[in-house]
Amino acid sequence: MKDLTHYINGERVSGTSGRFSDVFNPATGEVQSRCPLASKEEFDQAVEIAAAAQPAWGATNPQRRARVMMKFVDLLNRDMDKLAEALSSEHGKTFPDAKGDVQRGLEVVEYCIGAPQMLKGEFTDSAGPGIDMYSMRQPLGVTGGITPFNFPAMIPMWMFAPALACGNAFILKPSERDPSVPIMLAELMEEAGLPKGLLQVVNGDKEAVDAMLDNETVQSIGFVGSTPIAEYIYGRGCSNGKRVQCFGGAKNHMIVMPDADMDQAADALIGAGYGAAGERCMAISVAVPVGDEAADKLIEKLVPRIEKLKVGPYTAGDDVDYGPVVTAAAKQNILGLIESGIQQGAELVVDGRDFSLQGYEDGFFVGPHLFDRVTPDMDIYKKEIFGPVLSTVRAGSYEEAIGLAMDHEYGNGTAIFTRDGDAARDFANRINIGMVGINVPIPVPLAYHTFGGWKKSAFGDLNQHGPDAFRFYTRTKTITSRWPSGIKEGGEFNFKAMD
Repeated sequence: MKDLTHYINGERVSGTSGRFSDVFNPATGEVQSRCPLASKEEFDQAVEIAAAAQPAWGATNPQRRARVMMKFVDLLNRDMDKLAEALSSEHGKTFPDAKGDVQRGLEVVEYCIGAPQMLKGEFTDSAGPGIDMYSMRQPLGVTGGITPFNFPAMIPMWMFAPALACGNAFILKPSERDPSVPIMLAELMEEAGLPKGLLQVVNGDKEAVDAMLDNETVQSIGFVGSTPIAEYIYGRGCSNGKRVQCFGGAKNHMIVMPDADMDQAADALIGAGYGAAGERCMAISVAVPVGDEAADKLIEKLVPRIEKLKVGPYTAGDDVDYGPVVTAAAKQNILGLIESGIQQGAELVVDGRDFSLQGYEDGFFVGPHLFDRVTPDMDIYKKEIFGPVLSTVRAGSYEEAIGLAMDHEYGNGTAIFTRDGDAARDFANRINIGMVGINVPIPVPLAYHTFGGWKKSAFGDLNQHGPDAFRFYTRTKTITSRWPSGIKEGGEFNFKAMD
């Protein structure tokens, strides 16, 4: 078993705190490595190095910074399979899912190649007599990010790519459950031409998080994870005068209208509900068919599709629909919520509790589950399960269906499946949720739009990637300029006026 490292000042550095966290192979349940957990002193040292490296990078023109991003894209494509392999081995997601994880991060890096355009300020000629006014976007300095286990490539790139493109230094505290890929990404950034000290990876737990929150040099923090931790980081970070954006939990509803194509809706729910073992903040975990007839048709379409799902290790290749969940604790939490659903009266239509995979009996696999006749007072409806469990809540009308999504405390993503343009337009306009799909189950925006939820799914006034990223990682400075005139009547230049 090997000990992993931090990545500080361009080198893999062993931890000195003496504390470690086990990193598992989720398919076998075996510990495959140990992740060091940084002390406050280790984190603060990384900040000092970043602060020393940042001014020269901030003074580098945006076009040169963009060229580093261009080279980084080439390297990501070169090493795509290598990154996906390392990601799958620690996270457990299938190889195609792992490649998709890298690809969606890569797309944000591609967007950041446009930094020279995004960082342009504004200019007003002759705002007053002899007065010009202009603005410029300047980097914050040292920035930081705390990222979750479920997208160990994509979400770090969503944060550090725009931060670096804007001229900042960035310190990443990734999940200790799958920490290898973030260090590989940092090494590729330096191979692409990023100077040492600008992108550092410090592994850790709450001690490292608190060190980031309390360090006066760190100017901004991004976070993706659960809502309770998002609230904690947002509150403590803001109270320390930092710019903070935090993205929390979700409970995404998909409304299925009676006129919907039920085959299309069922196929969408299979991918959105069970893909990546449901470990996605944009997963659809609640299907809301409108009317009993639509509900019966949907269940009829779903059951055989769910029963055909193939669950297995990523090493099985394309023959697997989804893999294990990330830890034994995650598996037990999912199974506990399933039991609560049964006890509280939901109808378990597809029961995956007895799923076992020969040769992988100790792995963290959870079979697919489908509940029907779930009600809003049940725990499986109120809580984010983060597993391969789909709940069906029957609604008597469109108004009841939309009310379910609007009344829930989370507001990350939602979708409606219908052939009715008026219903779709009304849904998109009225729903109080940040990302909306119309006949699209997982409405994750492309890199040049912004990603972010509402309500208790997000804290802060700016979203991830897209134009908001360049706003988040820069400060605007506005200059009002006036020069004394040296021109006489008739056009002769008066040098004395310039004395």
